[in-house]
Amino acid sequence: MDLDRNFLRGRAKATPLNPIRSLLIGRPLATADAPHQTIGKVVGLAVFASDALSSTAYSTQEMLVVLAAAGAAGLLYITPLTLGIIVLLGILTLSYEQTIHAYPDGGGAYIVARDNLGELSAQVAGAALLTDYILTVAVSISSGVANFVSAVPVLYPYRVLIAITFVLLVMQINLRGVKEAGIIFAFPTYFFVVMMYLTIGVGMFRLLTGTLGTVIDPPEIEMLHGLQGVTAFLILRAFANGTTALTGVEAISNGITAFKEPRSKNAGKTLVWMSVILGSLLLGTAFLAYSIGAVPSQFETVFSQLVRTVFNSRGVIYLAALSATTVILIMAANTAFADFPRLGALVAGDGFLPRQLNYRGDRLVYSRGIVALALIASALIIFFQASVTNLIPLYAIGVFLSFTLSQTGMARRWWKSGHAREGEVVQEAGSTYRYDRHWIAKMIINGLGAICTAVVMIVFAVTKFKDGAWVVIILTPLLVGTFQSIHRHYKNLASQLSLEKLPQQKRIRRNRVIMPINGVHQGTLRALQFARTLSTDITVVHISIDPLETGKVEKKWEKWGEGYRLLILDSPYRLFIEPLVEYLSKVEESLQQGDIITIVIPQFVPQRRWTGVLHARTSELLRKVLLNREEIVIVEVPYITHG
Repeated sequence: MDLDRNFLRGRAKATPLNPIRSLLIGRPLATADAPHQTIGKVVGLAVFASDALSSTAYSTQEMLVVLAAAGAAGLLYITPLTLGIIVLLGILTLSYEQTIHAYPDGGGAYIVARDNLGELSAQVAGAALLTDYILTVAVSISSGVANFVSAVPVLYPYRVLIAITFVLLVMQINLRGVKEAGIIFAFPTYFFVVMMYLTIGVGMFRLLTGTLGTVIDPPEIEMLHGLQGVTAFLILRAFANGTTALTGVEAISNGITAFKEPRSKNAGKTLVWMSVILGSLLLGTAFLAYSIGAVPSQFETVFSQLVRTVFNSRGVIYLAALSATTVILIMAANTAFADFPRLGALVAGDGFLPRQLNYRGDRLVYSRGIVALALIASALIIFFQASVTNLIPLYAIGVFLSFTLSQTGMARRWWKSGHAREGEVVQEAGSTYRYDRHWIAKMIINGLGAICTAVVMIVFAVTKFKDGAWVVIILTPLLVGTFQSIHRHYKNLASQLSLEKLPQQKRIRRNRVIMPINGVHQGTLRALQFARTLSTDITVVHISIDPLETGKVEKKWEKWGEGYRLLILDSPYRLFIEPLVEYLSKVEESLQQGDIITIVIPQFVPQRRWTGVLHARTSELLRKVLLNREEIVIVEVPYITHG
C-alpha cells in the first residue's frame, strides 16, 4: 500500500531513457511543457510560411515551361497571369483570415468541412490535404536540389540521393519540436526574403536605368509539347502551373494552436505578412524574368538566370542567393512537416486513420506522422527522379479542393450565424458560433473564395489530367474509402468492447496449464514455479526430435519435475510448432464450460541484446498461430542470462 501511495497521480517521476534518441532530437519534454513550446509571429512565419514563400523560386518557371510553347507571343502573358494569381491570393487571404478567427483551435479545411458540410466532405478535405502535404515535401525539396545542382552541375546525377538526404534532415529537425525547428529555420527564411528583395530591387533599378540586359548564354529551352499558338487552353495550363504558388496559404489555419496567445490574432497577422511578401515577390520575379528573357530549363532554373543577370556574375552574391533559395525550398517541406502530423492526428482522433498517429512523441510533436511523411515523400522522389516538372502536375489539385471545401464550409457557417437567434451560442464539435450582424459580407467573401478556387481546381484537373493529375483525382476517393474502412473497424471494435450491453461473463472454472520445454534447466524450473501459482493442473510437454536428447530430458525431469506429468510428443519430421498446436487443439476440444488453457513458456532474455538472435522466440511463433483462439492464453516467464 505504501508503494501504491508513492505512485498516486502526480507523483510518478519516471522519464524516458534513450540516450541515442536524446542526442538526435533532444531531451524528452513533459506534457506540462506544452504551453512553453508555442511560437510567436516571427518564428511562426518561418514555420508555416516557408512553403508559400519558397514557391516564388519555381512558380514563374513552371508558367514559362507552358508559355514557351507559343514562343515570344506566349511569354508576354507571364506578368498578367501573375497578377491574376495575386488577386486570387488576396481573396484566399481574406477568406482564411476569417477562418482563423472562427476556428481558433485550428484544423483548417478538415474541421470547417466537418462542422458545416458533413463527415464525407471532411474526409475529402483531409485526404486532399494529406496528399498535398506529401507532394509539398517532394516538390519543394526536389526544387531545392534543382537550384543546388544549377550552381554545381557535376552533382546532377546524384540529385535523388541528395533530395532524400534533405528529407531525412528536415524530418530529424522537426522531431526536435515545433519551437526548436522554427528557431533553426527562422534565419534562413529571412535571409531568403532579404536576398529575393535585394535581387528584385537591384534588377528593377538596372531595368529603369537601362543597364539590365538579357540572359547571357541561356540554357537550352524546355518545352513540354512542341511549338503551338497562343490558345485559351495554353493560358489556362500556364495559370494552373502558377497557382502552385498558393499552396501553403492554408497552413497557418491548420496550425493555429502552435502560436502563443492570443493565438488567433498572432496567426492572422502572420497570414497577412506572408501574403504581402508572397505577392510582391511573385510579381517582381515574373516581371524581371520576362524582362531579361529567361527561359525554362531543367539544367538551370529561371531564378538562377535572373540572379546572375541582375548581378552580372556568378560571384558571392549569386552563390548567396542560390544558397538561400536552395535552403528555403528545402525548408518549404517544413510547413508540411508541421501540418501533416497535426492534420493526421485530427483525422486519427476521429477514427479515420490509425490511432498511433494521435500519439505525441518525446518532444510533444506527432512523431509517427512526421516519420510517415518522410518515408512516403522519399518514395515519391525516387519514383519521379526528383523532377519538379514531373511532380508539379500532381501538385495543387488537392490543396485547391481543400480550399473550395473550406470556403464553402465557412460560407455555410456565416449563413447559420445569420439565422441564429441573438444572444444564442451554438456549440459545434470544432467551435462555437453566435449571431453575427456582418454575416452577409463574410458569407460573400468566403463564397467568392469558394467559386474562385473551384474554378482553378477544375482548370488544373482538366489541363493537367493527361500529365498525371488523374493520379490525384483517383487517389483522393481511394483515400476516402480507406478512411471509411478504418472508421468502420474502430466503430465495430468499440461496439464489441462497449460496457452498455455487457453480456453475461463466463466464469473461469478451471485453468489447464501447459508448459512446452526443450530441456530441463534453471529457466524451466523458474517457469514451473510460476505455473504452480496458476493451477495444480500442469502438463509439461516436450517435442521429441532426437531420441537421445529426449531420454536426457526424461531423466532430468524425473529428478527435478516435482512429480508433475511430462508428455512426450514424437515429431518424426523434426517439427516443433505443428505437433504442439495439434495437441493443443485436442485439449481445446475437451474443454468444458469455464475452462481455459494457459501456455507458460520459459523465455531466455540475454543481457546482451545482440545475442537475442541466437535464441528462438517460441512465444512469438505460438502467438501468430494461436492469436485468434479465445480460450488460450500465452505467458512468457523470463530467465535472464549473463553471457
